[in-house]
Amino acid sequence: MSSAGLSCPGCGSSNIVDDDLYSQAQMVCVDCGSVVSEGVLANDPVGGSDVSYSRTTAVAKKPCANLKKGLQRVTAMCRILRVNSEIEDLSQTYFTKAYQHESFIKVSLQKKEVLGGCCVLVSCRLLNWPITMGTISCLLDADPMVVGVVYQEMVKILNIEAPTINITDVMEAHTQEYKISSLDVPEELAEDSRDLSKRAIALVELAADTWIVTGRRPVPIMMAAVYLAWQSLKPNKHRLKFSLDKFCQLANVNKNRPATKRISEMKEVLCKLGKEIPWVREEVTPDNVMRQVGDILNNRYALLRRAMRTHEDALKAECEASSEDALTEEVAPSRISDTSSVGECELNTEKPQQPGEGDDNPSELHIDAQESQDAAPNWGKRVLFAPPCVVHAKKRRVEQPELKDVTGDEEISDSEIDSYIRTPREAREFALTQKKLSESEKS
Repeated sequence: MSSAGLSCPGCGSSNIVDDDLYSQAQMVCVDCGSVVSEGVLANDPVGGSDVSYSRTTAVAKKPCANLKKGLQRVTAMCRILRVNSEIEDLSQTYFTKAYQHESFIKVSLQKKEVLGGCCVLVSCRLLNWPITMGTISCLLDADPMVVGVVYQEMVKILNIEAPTINITDVMEAHTQEYKISSLDVPEELAEDSRDLSKRAIALVELAADTWIVTGRRPVPIMMAAVYLAWQSLKPNKHRLKFSLDKFCQLANVNKNRPATKRISEMKEVLCKLGKEIPWVREEVTPDNVMRQVGDILNNRYALLRRAMRTHEDALKAECEASSEDALTEEVAPSRISDTSSVGECELNTEKPQQPGEGDDNPSELHIDAQESQDAAPNWGKRVLFAPPCVVHAKKRRVEQPELKDVTGDEEISDSEIDSYIRTPREAREFALTQKKLSESEKS
C-alpha cells in the first residue's frame, strides 16, 4: 500500500509502501530500502551505527591509574608546602582538567609530574600564597626551564589569567610607601627611593639564595630589606642607632612584627659572607656588618661559593680530628690491658669487677645510647645555609615501643652479647672463649 505525501530523504522517491512482514508495521522505500520508524524516515541502516562502549552513557568513565597517582602527588606537594585546603582543591581541579586535555594526555610521566607542580604553583599565585617557581622545581627535582615551559603551556591551554610577580616592580611599589625623602625627613636620614629600592632588591635576592624567603610572607622580608638597605647606604651613627620601630615611625608606615626576625636572619647571612672578604681585617659582627653590605652584594656569588667551601673544609677537619681522637682512645686502653694481662696470668689476685666500677658505667652508657636514639639528627645544623623549617624544626614526640613480656628463656645472639660487653678484659675473655669453642667443635 503506497503512502501519499511522503518522500524518501535518501533517494527522493515517493514510492513508500507499508511493510507488514514483521510483527510491527513499518513504512519502507521500495527504491532504496530506507525504513520509516514512528512516522519519520530513517536514513541509517536498520539497527543504527556502531557506538563504542566508552562513548555510551551506560557507564561513567573512571579515572585511570596515572591520573589517580598524579592527584596523590599534587596532594602530597600541597601538604609539604602546608597550603590551605582551598589551594589544594583548586590544584586538583586544574590537574584533572589539564591531564584530560589532548595536549597533555599523551606526554611522558615526567612531564605529567611537572604538570602537577605547575597546577600547585598557579593555584598558589591565584590565591596569593608565596610560592616561587624555584621552590616547585626543587620539590620536583626538575629543571626550572622545563617547569617554566610546562607552566606557560598549561596557563594558555586552560585559559588561566595568573598574576605575574616581578620582584623589581613589587619592591619599587613597596619602597614608595616609605616617606624618607629629603622633603619629609632631615638630610642625614633622607634617601632617594630609587637607590633604596635597588639596594633592597639585592638584599631580597641574597635572602632568596640563602633560603630565607622560602615559605615566608613577602611583606616582612621586604620591610627588613628596606630597613637594612636604608642603614647600609649611609651607615653613620644616626642611622645605625635607629631601631625598626623608630624607622617605621620616621617613614610613617606600620611595623610588621615578623620583620624583626627577618632582619636578624639577614644580618646573620651578611656576617657569614662578610668574613670571607679578603680586605676586611676586623671581625665582622651584626653591629658593624652594615659597613660591608655594599661589598657583599657586589661580590655575593663569589662570597657564597667561598663561604660554603670554607664551611666544608671546617667540617672535614673536624671529622678527621674526631676520628683521630677516637682511634687514640681505642689504642691506649688496649695497650694497658695487654700489660695488665701478664700480671693477671701470674698472680690472678685481682678481685672481680663489680657493675658500676671502672671508667665505663653501664647505666650511664645505656642512658646516653637511649638519648642518642631519641634525638633525631637535624641536617640543617650541619650545612651553612638551609631552609628555616629545617634549621628551626619543631620537636616531635617519638612513640616508644611497647615493652614485651620477658620470660628469661629467650635465646641471646652473639651480637647481643657483643653489645653488653663493656671493658677490654671482657672483650678479650669473650674472644678466647669463642676460639676454644670453635676448636672443640672441630675436634
